[in-house]
Amino acid sequence: MSTSHSGDRDRDEEGRARNARPRDGLGRPLPYGAAGVDRQPEGVVRTPDRTVAEAQDLLDAGRPFHAHEVFEDAWKSGPESERDLWRALAQTAVGLTHAARGNTKGGARLLRRGADGLAAWTGEPPGGLDTEGIVHWARALATQVDRGTPVTAATSAPRLRQAP
Repeated sequence: MSTSHSGDRDRDEEGRARNARPRDGLGRPLPYGAAGVDRQPEGVVRTPDRTVAEAQDLLDAGRPFHAHEVFEDAWKSGPESERDLWRALAQTAVGLTHAARGNTKGGARLLRRGADGLAAWTGEPPGGLDTEGIVHWARALATQVDRGTPVTAATSAPRLRQAP
């Protein structure tokens, strides 16, 4: 897929926006030509176990924006019955991203929205997810963010699975 750069927007052949600017570890655009963090490939179909493992690795590395993209792939490519779960996980990762960027209002709101979506999940969580633990983490972090506690993505990242 080629992209053209006209003005501030990059577009693919179909005219859809494709921002080709490099990004930092929290997904913020950098100037053209700057060294950025590799982007996650889009549209990758993974098993639930691989999705959780890759997302955890990215969260541990302080890259929740990239973890959100892994969850988004699962949300868009997985079974319809699991889409709300993966969407909620993507929201928690974006909430952590915003909180680490200093957007406290948006970060707390997305953390709570994701926690509410996970709390509503009634099925057996795929990939060994600890949905109860993630809900607790997201709500506690949202409260800290509301209080003005600074957030560092890697040190504030959740554990997606229960410890053995």
